[in-house]
Amino acid sequence: MTGTRTPVTASEVEVNAIATGRSTRAVLAAVRIAVGLMWLQNVNWKRPPDFGQAAQNGLYQYTAYAVDHPVLAPFSWLVQNVIFPNFALFGWGVLLAEFCLGAFLLVGLLTRFWAIVGILQTIAITLSVLNAPAEWQWSYYLMFAAQFVILATAAGRVAGVDGLLRPRWSLRSGRPARIAMALS
Repeated sequence: MTGTRTPVTASEVEVNAIATGRSTRAVLAAVRIAVGLMWLQNVNWKRPPDFGQAAQNGLYQYTAYAVDHPVLAPFSWLVQNVIFPNFALFGWGVLLAEFCLGAFLLVGLLTRFWAIVGILQTIAITLSVLNAPAEWQWSYYLMFAAQFVILATAAGRVAGVDGLLRPRWSLRSGRPARIAMALS
């Protein structure tokens, strides 16, 4: 039937209140900010210009785990044959990606896009170190979970720049505004 609406039950009102409540919004903002800070803090040990290659530590050591303790053979091949021969370029790419990932999540700008970048980066890290000695595998599973929460909830719309800019983007009809709406 068109034009008729099913009445909302008390339990549906309660669920909607929980989903949009102040405490839920605060937790989403806290998760986004914590994940952003995690990425920024981890930039600290990715030190240019050689990113640990000469001393066999830092980013180089953790990348080498993909070859020394393989998780997925094609990824190990990629590290051995593509990443290691271009390690300085790879190091700069990782440093830039993780810095931007942390900074954009921290301020809540284009949050869904950066959550996808975080998921991809977490996949790369997991494929490098999951089988390494003394690694706690659950830390990578928790990184996935946190990134998926940020992606699914568009957490930058809560106490983030996305929440401030989306009303402006929604008034514009151009492609950049549509892309910004999708990525936020």
